Amino acid sequence: MALYVQKYGGTSVGSIERIEAVADKVKSFHDAGHQLVVAVSAMSGETNRLIGLAKGISDSPTPREMDVLVSTGEQVTIALLAMALQKRGVNARSFTGWQVGIKTDSAYMKARIEDIDTQAMRKQLDAGGVVIVAGFQGIDDDNSITTLGRGGSDTTGVALAAALGADECQIYTDVDGVYTTDPRVVPAARRMDKVTFEEMLEMASLGSKILQIRSVEFAGKYKVPLRVLSSFKEGNGTLITMEEISSVENPVISGIAFNRDEAKLTLKGVPDVPGVASRILVPISDANIEVDMIVQNVSEDGTTDFTFTVNRSDYQKALKILGNLSQELNAREATGTDDICKVSMVGVGMRSHAGVASKMFKVLADENINILAITTSEIKISVVIAEKYLELAVRALHTAFGLDAEEQAE
Repeated sequence: MALYVQKYGGTSVGSIERIEAVADKVKSFHDAGHQLVVAVSAMSGETNRLIGLAKGISDSPTPREMDVLVSTGEQVTIALLAMALQKRGVNARSFTGWQVGIKTDSAYMKARIEDIDTQAMRKQLDAGGVVIVAGFQGIDDDNSITTLGRGGSDTTGVALAAALGADECQIYTDVDGVYTTDPRVVPAARRMDKVTFEEMLEMASLGSKILQIRSVEFAGKYKVPLRVLSSFKEGNGTLITMEEISSVENPVISGIAFNRDEAKLTLKGVPDVPGVASRILVPISDANIEVDMIVQNVSEDGTTDFTFTVNRSDYQKALKILGNLSQELNAREATGTDDICKVSMVGVGMRSHAGVASKMFKVLADENINILAITTSEIKISVVIAEKYLELAVRALHTAFGLDAEEQAE
């Protein structure tokens, strides 16, 4: 008998029929003798509907009341799933975030979990029942409802698994695991049986939408075995593990991630003096704009070109700040573009294999794709290229590094 925490996302519980299907799946685990805690999201589209209602009342509703409002979406789902399980003869009980004892800080709409009281869950599990928990929410020290921000239900699932010492946290979604890249871009992409937390963390931070980065960080910190599975088809999914995968099983590159939501800005001809990077980036940071890649080139005339990337949604705001800084720093000009993307190769195998970067650059050069910026880490290489070349670049790299499903099968 094992203790599993299962999390079902919005598409998995998007209709009564799908909730009934989830109930069947949960019942099958329960009938096999396993203990189950199930965290669920709101039905797909419900959170956006609730936000729309709020916008109909006020253009700037207070974060506290927004949390009160949007947290009701998960409350609907837990009640419906409990009813579906009870109809099947399973002792199931629903719990909101505060009922199950998920304590958070008071950062409304992006709260972080501080503690979980497992007493209520243990009592239900010991009675042979299934625990159903509303994802995405908790309660602060003032007994105010809080929500955990984007990907909050994944984080709830992982946090519950950590608190309970679960054997595995299973994330059920609309895909059947983690792929070497997006199959919609590369039809030959293959599902990985295993991937390390390090690789998954990089892929999540680089644009892979399978798991939110906070949940992967949480799972890695508390050593929670994490498995990604499909709600709609049977299979073993992908296990995200702390264990290093043997070099026989593990290719040099495990996956290719990409992000279209990028913009690049450059301040040209900045006097090359100590502290100039800080003078550029502090105003950007003060505007709550997150900087990703940074490249600085020094020329012979004592000036430097300072380039960095930001999320595309922050492009205009960042460009305006850079324009003001251009005059203040006596720079030549501030320029930018938002028609770029980032393509990244990830793999723990890079640690023991030389020449990965040079091969990547040659593959892109052979396709006449110009690289605008480069950044690396121990297990990652990222490049910025024109967005129009994204799919060509990903397909070419996927084939060149032996990730295509057909090649793996040979």
